[in-house]
Amino acid sequence: MATIAENIVQTLAANGIQRIWGVPGDSLNAVTDAVRRQKDIEWMLTRHEEEAAFAAAGEAALTGELAVCAGSCGPGNMHLINGLYDAHRSRVPVLAIAAHIPTEEIGSQYFQETRPTELFRDCAVFCEMVLSPEQMPRLLEIAMRTAIEKQGVAVLVLTGDTASQDAVSDRVPEVRRSTPVTVPSPAELQEAADTLNSCGNVTILAGGGVEGAREEVLALADALGAPIVHALRGKEFIEWDNPFDVGMTGLLGFASGYRAMESCDALLMLGTDFPYQQFYPEKAKILQIDIRGEQLGRRAPLTQGMVGGVRETAAALLPLLERKQDRTHLEKSLDHYRRTRAQLDELEKQGPGPIHPQHLTHLIDELADEDAVFLPDVGTPVIWASRHLHIGPRRRLIGSFWHGTMAAATPLGLGAQAVDRKRQVVVLAGDGGLAMMLGELLTAVQHKLPLKIVVFNNAALSFVEVEMKAAGIVNFGTGLENPDFGAVAQAVGMHGESVSRPEDLEGALRRAFAHDGPALVSVAVDRQELSMPPKIDAKQATGFALYALRTVIAGNGRELIDLAKANARQLL
Repeated sequence: MATIAENIVQTLAANGIQRIWGVPGDSLNAVTDAVRRQKDIEWMLTRHEEEAAFAAAGEAALTGELAVCAGSCGPGNMHLINGLYDAHRSRVPVLAIAAHIPTEEIGSQYFQETRPTELFRDCAVFCEMVLSPEQMPRLLEIAMRTAIEKQGVAVLVLTGDTASQDAVSDRVPEVRRSTPVTVPSPAELQEAADTLNSCGNVTILAGGGVEGAREEVLALADALGAPIVHALRGKEFIEWDNPFDVGMTGLLGFASGYRAMESCDALLMLGTDFPYQQFYPEKAKILQIDIRGEQLGRRAPLTQGMVGGVRETAAALLPLLERKQDRTHLEKSLDHYRRTRAQLDELEKQGPGPIHPQHLTHLIDELADEDAVFLPDVGTPVIWASRHLHIGPRRRLIGSFWHGTMAAATPLGLGAQAVDRKRQVVVLAGDGGLAMMLGELLTAVQHKLPLKIVVFNNAALSFVEVEMKAAGIVNFGTGLENPDFGAVAQAVGMHGESVSRPEDLEGALRRAFAHDGPALVSVAVDRQELSMPPKIDAKQATGFALYALRTVIAGNGRELIDLAKANARQLL
């Protein structure tokens, strides 16, 4: 009879799991030894458990399938928590095996004792501890099924001594994801159609829930004469080759996206839980369609909320709509978008002086493969990515877009790269984020993952500096004394370069992208480049004025001159 650990590994292999991300430890010995003897699963050693959880999240985000990570007892599995929170909030299926102290010592304040079921419960759709061999493999099957069906994190807590015991059952369950079709009732659909038919100017706000519903959403937009605004998580699914697209809204978005929502009579929200209340229209009727009923009306008062999948609901709603003959709202929104897009494209041009981050992002976009996977770090890299990357039908855009974790991009990229080593995976890393978890470079080299990392090196926590400016606070505590990241990459066995002159940039990127292995290019970009939101309210304007006054009083007037020079092309 196999041990419980062996049965776990056999079950994972039977369900298509190809790797487990983690750091070994004595409480995990039974599991890692079972992996050693199971030829279908690779143990992906990382230098930190947080990195392991993020890598599993990146793998799950790219494939949509269950991915697995593991941590030893106490501090080991506690390190998983931030990556698991990110996976949970991004709604990707991850199974975490959290090892625990010996069963007989639980509750005695033993060495490294924690309470993992309490610790992980807030970031998991399932979190239970195996208390006896009789619970297995049933508890594992429940954990896997819950993670898959709810698209979230399942944590299985397992003591080392329990994992080493003989299994009572050698059953190897296989878990398949169900594919339900959920559509609102005919009465609800008719009510929604009546509202949309009666409103003159309709705007669509599309989020990540429009995945797989592209043609149906475009058909809705055509019938309603509606511009389509997208949230960040909807960008990769709806922006490309879309004649109704008017850009993004929110703190990272465009003026055109904000205006298309502000000027509508009805806003149709499709598969989005867009969180920023200040960007919603104040007087429009709002209709929301989401597969998760608990999200309805969470951000703005609704005229009507409907539970349903976007694809099937849009298809059912379309025959009930009267095609709008007046396309003025759509045409004005598209014209505004063309002008906004032209301004953004102008910022991609490199002039004299420091390298513009917009220009760097434009070059990455031009040189990357047509099926590249992009992973921007939280902070200014995600702003430049959202505005200046073109995500076509074969490209992907993955990131910590909901939990907002600094330093998430590189470990997410490791997971994505492990899925397909021949597919180009490009990380747009912040210098602060990369430095936070430099051990990821060692993981890429050890596993020969050909990850491409481009560092936006502005020697600062620059997004925090923008937040400080908007709040009227003098920048403080945000400067970074960085090493030569290109030399660091070379020291650990990667292809590494550092660039500070615009004329050297394209060649460095081409060499890195062509390199057969992990590569890093550190680019010195302008620290003073502002990422202006599409809507500047009075409080923010006052904050910038206070920042300027306080900066002069603090004796840092030169900073204001540099700021003005760097952003003159945005403001003039």
